[in-house]
Amino acid sequence: MNSMISADKSIKEQTYFLTEIIGTRTVSNNKRIGKLFDFLIIDRDKIAEVTHLCVARPFGEKNLLIPWERVRLFGLKEIVVELEGVEKYEQEPPESAVLLKDYILDKKVLDIGGREVELVYDVKMALRNNKLYVIDVDLSRYGLLRRVGLKWLADFIYGLADRIRSQTIAWNYVQQLPEQISSFKGDLKLKVLKERLAEMPPVDLADVLEELDPEQRVAIFDELDTEHASDTLEELDPKVQRDMIATLKKERAAQLINEMTPGQAADTLSVLPWWEVKSILKLLSNENAAKIQAILEQQEEKVINFAVLDYLQFPPDTTVEQVRRRFQRLAKKKEVIAYIYVVDPQSGILVGVIDLKELLRAEAEALLSDIMSSRVISLKPESTLKEASEMFARYGFRVLPIRDESGKMLGVIPYRDVMNLKHLFI
Repeated sequence: MNSMISADKSIKEQTYFLTEIIGTRTVSNNKRIGKLFDFLIIDRDKIAEVTHLCVARPFGEKNLLIPWERVRLFGLKEIVVELEGVEKYEQEPPESAVLLKDYILDKKVLDIGGREVELVYDVKMALRNNKLYVIDVDLSRYGLLRRVGLKWLADFIYGLADRIRSQTIAWNYVQQLPEQISSFKGDLKLKVLKERLAEMPPVDLADVLEELDPEQRVAIFDELDTEHASDTLEELDPKVQRDMIATLKKERAAQLINEMTPGQAADTLSVLPWWEVKSILKLLSNENAAKIQAILEQQEEKVINFAVLDYLQFPPDTTVEQVRRRFQRLAKKKEVIAYIYVVDPQSGILVGVIDLKELLRAEAEALLSDIMSSRVISLKPESTLKEASEMFARYGFRVLPIRDESGKMLGVIPYRDVMNLKHLFI
């Protein structure tokens, strides 16, 4: 055979855990030659690549070191290799080799401050394009139970909770081992060094932080200058942002908030409980705290107080031609003309909306009920200006209708009006 055969040709990528594959029977020329006991790897920065299999032989015979290129089938039940004879492969790994099981399994993972974070219970590997790579280290208790053969118990205890089951760290966040090691006895460290952090754009650093635990995030923030940390904090997901600020010392949080514009600071603080906001504002200058407080209060203003009542509305049985004939005359008196709102004349309930462009493309005899979009994105009267700005950002509409719980149309709020409220975006 000239190429390796995966365990299942229909699967482009297969994943394995180290502890599941260790001990697998290894076969050559239809004859069992031993059991897999480790892998030799080369660190490729973002991933590590397996270069050799370490196979233990029975009856005290010498172990085998088999190049990955000789593997023809790789699976949990059996590994098939193609060897001309075993004698030429009878050798121990060189002193400079990195053994995967020895390298990482059961090692402590330290954060960049040298503090212990977790213990590595397993290693995740991926078979891609006939090569085997190390992609993640597994720190989860689920991984521990799976490793000792209690996967069924882990599934029962954790209820298949994905968050618990996937508590892993990508290989590229683990620092490279020193060269010339025969048996690694040290601890693993995250590959997020101070000098590299300073070079990472805030948006990229935010992606890294979102993958880490709270303690690890704090350790990274401690290595950043205030401006860089502040910019990164703005880029975090709101939930992570909230957790991050809650974990930081209030003095440090205040430093980061102080680096932001009042609008950015208000947007960041708005994800926190009011008592935490209050404690942080006390640490700012009176002038800056007053500006941020005012913005926070304005962000909580209800959209109904800014509702526009001059918009175009028609009953569902109106034809496109009827709207077109009346459009020019009616539009002169309306503030919002980008959309046609289809409203039931008896109940006042908003049943659909039509973009003006769609109206121009439609057949003249078509009814509005035939061309309208009945899936209407709308605000509630108690929605806040902050919620309105977030909805505009999410959907890209020029105007949003406001309707009550029964669906009755109460007005609209244009995007330009929200944007003109400078306090939201200072």
